[in-house]
Amino acid sequence: MMKGSCHCGDVKFEVDAVIKGPVIECNCSHCSRKGFLLWFVPRDKVTHATPEHHIATYTFNKHVIQHHFCLRCGCAPFGDGADPKGNEIAAINVRCLEGVDLTTIARMPYDGASK
Repeated sequence: MMKGSCHCGDVKFEVDAVIKGPVIECNCSHCSRKGFLLWFVPRDKVTHATPEHHIATYTFNKHVIQHHFCLRCGCAPFGDGADPKGNEIAAINVRCLEGVDLTTIARMPYDGASK
């Protein structure tokens, strides 16, 4: 079980999975500005431990991912969406997970700026 949170700790979550393979480093206007490194997991592998009134949501472009962020510190630790087959997924910002050594995680560039 991996634990994650926003910067101030108001938004907390757990992921019942292990990072395998590369994480996505997208160059779209949103991800590049925020520095996201995204790990996609089935939505049922994520448990939110935060009251909904602590979380806001931002969508843009094709509204594929609902990016959730903390109302106090603004940090965006995860999002929700669906894969191309319609399966519910969570987009986890691995920078918000506890104990992850980012130097050991492979990154796969994704050209979201052209999509």
